[in-house]
Amino acid sequence: MEYRELPHGGEKIGVIGLGGAQLGATPHDEAVATYVEAVRAGVNLMDLAAGHAPLFSALADALRELGPHAREGLLFQVHYGADYRTPTSDYGWTARLEDMRRSVAWELDTLGTDYIDFAFIHCIDEGKDLDAFVRSGALDHLRDLRDQGVVRHLGLSTHSPELANRVLDLGEIDLMMFSVNPVYDYGEGDYGLGTSAERQALYQRCESEGVGITVMKAFAGGQLLDAAQSPFGRALTRCQCLQYALDTPGVVCVVPGVRDRADLRELLGFFDASAAEKDYSVLSGLAPEGVAGRCVYCNHCAPCPVGINVGLVNKYYDLALVGDVLAADHYAKLDRHAGDCVGCGHCNSRCPFGVDQVVRMREIAARFGA
Repeated sequence: MEYRELPHGGEKIGVIGLGGAQLGATPHDEAVATYVEAVRAGVNLMDLAAGHAPLFSALADALRELGPHAREGLLFQVHYGADYRTPTSDYGWTARLEDMRRSVAWELDTLGTDYIDFAFIHCIDEGKDLDAFVRSGALDHLRDLRDQGVVRHLGLSTHSPELANRVLDLGEIDLMMFSVNPVYDYGEGDYGLGTSAERQALYQRCESEGVGITVMKAFAGGQLLDAAQSPFGRALTRCQCLQYALDTPGVVCVVPGVRDRADLRELLGFFDASAAEKDYSVLSGLAPEGVAGRCVYCNHCAPCPVGINVGLVNKYYDLALVGDVLAADHYAKLDRHAGDCVGCGHCNSRCPFGVDQVVRMREIAARFGA
């Protein structure tokens, strides 16, 4: 497992976590075994927006099998708005505070825990839903729980850049669950909300403000893995999709759903995959024209003959453009700067997204003065 640090809080989060959409429908013993194997492999972030309430009893039994201190090493994303009426019910959604409190109290009691690592404003994609959440008193309730130490961080799950920015403006959240994959980032698919530029600006804002992103729908609900369903007309691999998400600014973790240990092992195979197996540069021939020429910091252009880290130079430039006051300082600390570019064109010839990095280096050098 590889880990990334949450900017606000410093928690070390495994770059692959577990989503909860499917595991609750798995036979109990297999679900328990899947959780146990995941934790022993270093997975430490569990998203608890369960598709089916039996997920909670499976995780509880896994914690008992793992030992009395297992909970201390794990991070739970608990969603205020995901509603479970009975221990066997399917997922429901609510904006009523009393329903949220009842459901979360049952979840915590089942899991045998008295604190929440990340309390999420759950699945808000429209302004009216956020307004209803606030009117219900749920946001104030989460603030109170944070002040009491019951909640360690506030979070948000959404598919909408517009709504995400509205919540970021509140200055309350430390983690955001967002749908990231190349199809959605190109404005395609059911949850491909916002333009490519709006989505990239959101990722850069999260990076600059220290709000981590946990990624849902990295495979677009499985569409990207099937050539017949893929909007690209070509299948990508799990490794390509995972690497794409992890190369996105702000991302700390990808949380795909799994059905069993076989799915889990396939995901964890990412860590044994070669760089060639993770290479998603094939997207350069599939992306719409409107997203050509945009640096995604993938560093496929490396190595630079004079040692410039082209991806980081571009990232700090883009962060500076959206108002990150620390970007210039981070840029200044790099060993090589845009002004060191000799214009050889090596990066241009290797960029899968058609970025003219020679021109970009001149722009960046002018911005930062070096």
